[in-house]
Amino acid sequence: MDQARPKLPKEAIQLYNLFIHGRISRRAFMEGVQKFAIGGLTTAAVVEALMPNYALGQQVSKTDDRIKASYETVPSPQGNGSIKGYFVRPVSADTRNAMPTKLPGVIVVHENRGLNPHIEDIARRFALANFMAFAPDGLTSVGGFPGDDYNGGQLFSKVNGPKMLEDMIAAARWLKARPDCTGKIAATGFCYGGGVANTLAVRLGADIAAAAPFYGAVPGNDDIPKIKAAILVHHGELDTRLAASWPAYDAALKTAGVPHEGYIYPGAVHGFNCDATPERYNKAAADLAWQRTIDWFNKYTRA
Repeated sequence: MDQARPKLPKEAIQLYNLFIHGRISRRAFMEGVQKFAIGGLTTAAVVEALMPNYALGQQVSKTDDRIKASYETVPSPQGNGSIKGYFVRPVSADTRNAMPTKLPGVIVVHENRGLNPHIEDIARRFALANFMAFAPDGLTSVGGFPGDDYNGGQLFSKVNGPKMLEDMIAAARWLKARPDCTGKIAATGFCYGGGVANTLAVRLGADIAAAAPFYGAVPGNDDIPKIKAAILVHHGELDTRLAASWPAYDAALKTAGVPHEGYIYPGAVHGFNCDATPERYNKAAADLAWQRTIDWFNKYTRA
């Protein structure tokens, strides 16, 4: 990662997590940051180190000639009317034969800031793993992702939550029904999106093959028996509140007869997969979680 960015204590990362999840105000965040501005660091330097750097984290360029990407709008009559998203397929699947090769699909659900460039990059990574991916933007009804995570979070809080969930379900059903999809789909997501991945497994039942939630909220006990998808759970060890939810979820999935695995990554914090936020990113954990996710989706969507 960028060596010019200062290494900050875990307390600074925890402060950032409180801020981006709406638990403290921008003023409280800025006041809290000031105590980490020591040893020649300015407050501005600390804030810059905590905020996302999308260019730094990008792994697959938007102009990569191995992918074909577009923005698509999906009807969502039970939600906010429609939801826009970023759709990606590998070029190789469309050039081998006269007809496009059918591929399994992956729904990629963002955190609580909307469809930012990092999530679009995740969708492109799935395309290079020979999936078709769709990353919906839950902020569609309020104008879409505004270009930065802070304002994205402000807009996120204004969207009707149940309707946004219906938008995500509409997006998943749209992907599954596409003629260039095999009809096998999986879902992954991060924080808010991790909870949505779990909820998609509940709501879609046998219509979804697998889900891999990253540090996501767990469904209610009454809903877990509705899950038919194979579930792969990822948590960071230092994300103690969410990591603590795994044993009970593990036991409930086992009781329900759901194929599942779960991993707690040592030394990893909430958001450990996001290489656009270097202070949270844990490369060893992220690489291992990604490979496990690809293997899981291959196993359950490519019968």
